[in-house]
Amino acid sequence: MTRAATLERRWGARAWLLLVYAFLYIPILCLVVFSFTAGEITTQLDGLSLRWYVALLHDDELGAAVRLSLQVGALAATAAVVVGTAAAVVLARFRPGAGSGVFAAMATAPMVMPEVVVGLSLVLLFTHPMLQPVLGGRGVTAIWVAHTTLCAAYVSVLVQSRLREMDRALEEAALDLGCPPWKVFFVITVPVIAPALVAGWLLAFTLSMDDFVLAAMLSDPGSTTLPVLVFARLHHGLKPEINALATVIVVVVSIAVLVANRVMQRAQRRRRAAMHAALRG
Repeated sequence: MTRAATLERRWGARAWLLLVYAFLYIPILCLVVFSFTAGEITTQLDGLSLRWYVALLHDDELGAAVRLSLQVGALAATAAVVVGTAAAVVLARFRPGAGSGVFAAMATAPMVMPEVVVGLSLVLLFTHPMLQPVLGGRGVTAIWVAHTTLCAAYVSVLVQSRLREMDRALEEAALDLGCPPWKVFFVITVPVIAPALVAGWLLAFTLSMDDFVLAAMLSDPGSTTLPVLVFARLHHGLKPEINALATVIVVVVSIAVLVANRVMQRAQRRRRAAMHAALRG
């Protein structure tokens, strides 16, 4: 292949990448710009103002929905990491048995199963006359269980792939030296798969914050999450304060992703340096 053809392919790939990023991020950029409008229309810039950011601070209903979504998201992500990691360890570390295929299918089923089906099954569970007094019916607990069920499948896939790439000689060496299995897991395995755990937590938190179907089916008047509230206000016409809220979320998420990425990169560099030093020694 000639140099000209190589340059042409390279510039073509860059142009295609730029087009994809423009398609993804121009709408978000427009949302950020329209959040500073002084008018009442969500998609029109009538001067620059912080009016809707002030209105956002005084919107108690929207603030309550944001706080509830953050709480449910954090709890669901934490529970999903615990459940998903346990499932991943079983699938990656234990020998395949008679029911291993069924367990693997059940662990990842929420990823491909329609959320309407999952939501309907949980509605029947939490509203059953015999179980409702124990489970409490619809509400925050039901939403948390639903989001944990959904997110644990994604965490399981992430952690399982990291466990399969991990060098098992590290665990076997620790076991040979008399280290108990539980200590090997927390001292050796967990630090190695930490990037997958962090990525799984962030993914689970995002999925929980973004979910509408499960939250709408399992919520009651006192447990309205942010997506459900935004959808309800959509029928009455959205105000630019929704753009302001979305802008705040975009900024916070971007900062969190950048910080998490830097922390994981530094931890990875430290682990590599320690491994190289151990090999030299």
